[in-house]
Amino acid sequence: MVAVVPARDEAEVIAESIASLAAQDYPGDFRIILVDDSSSDGTADIARAVGSDRLQIVTGAPLASGWTGKLWAVSQGIAAADDAPDYLLLTDADIAHAPDSVRSLVTRAVADDRVLVSLMARLRCESLAERALIPAFVWFFQMLYPFATVNRRGRGLGAAAGGVMLVQRRALAAAGGIAAVRSALIDDCAFGALMKRQGAVWLGLTDRALSIRRYDTWGSVAAMISRSAYAQLRYSPLLLAGTTLGLALTYLAPPVLAIFARGAAHYAALAAWAIMALLFQPMLQFYRRSPLWGPALPLIATFYAGCTLLSAWQHRRGRGGLWKGRVQADLSA
Repeated sequence: MVAVVPARDEAEVIAESIASLAAQDYPGDFRIILVDDSSSDGTADIARAVGSDRLQIVTGAPLASGWTGKLWAVSQGIAAADDAPDYLLLTDADIAHAPDSVRSLVTRAVADDRVLVSLMARLRCESLAERALIPAFVWFFQMLYPFATVNRRGRGLGAAAGGVMLVQRRALAAAGGIAAVRSALIDDCAFGALMKRQGAVWLGLTDRALSIRRYDTWGSVAAMISRSAYAQLRYSPLLLAGTTLGLALTYLAPPVLAIFARGAAHYAALAAWAIMALLFQPMLQFYRRSPLWGPALPLIATFYAGCTLLSAWQHRRGRGGLWKGRVQADLSA
């Protein structure tokens, strides 16, 4: 069993992440391969200072043409793992794992015969911006990729959450390896779709893996959303217009009509507003947030619509998919 951790300038989080992997109670052979992707902040030295004999550090090669930075680093980690492990854990450098995380992932994969088991890590939700926007991020993701549909056996919708992905090595090789999705900006969902063609996949929420990356400001959350929002729309102006209109009709029209309309339209709008607030409650409960954030969903959705428009604007300026100084979006689109 090998965990592959791509890392680029992750000094703030890497020690906690690597320490959590080093402390796993996995009963079999377990190694950690950290691929240092041209970090300038001492990421590798900080990881090395954790002092685990499970850890191997690979210095990443310069970014190859046609690859996104993360997937290029992951590919080097997989190559360093050789052909020995039955499973690979592809996990981000900002994830802190509970001690039983790896064991429970492998147990589910083996017992339920899944070629991919992925967990949506619990995102940090402490600052005002995070409390307002992070639960909706996961909620909107679930609307795009309903977990029940993803987890259904057979052909159909495939997806994954990039923070925690346990993949069967043999199935990954049969799918063409990580190179099959090398240029995907939304690499986790592309990877999930790829693996579902090889067998059953499973995706779920967890509080046993925590994302410790900070999004303390509205701008940092906006940057996280806008990095890939336009890619989700396949860089299509038509889909962008339709999505913006759909968000406005679904989330903005009900409160506007509830405030300004009269008669049947007023009551119908109130009902629609109440229903969306109620549907949002399970996610708010998961993140232990006040139920009063539910009625604020129209404002939250408006923020997300603005980030989607920002994503398209950044792409047009040649700045799409910007992450740690790299522009990675498909500029030919």
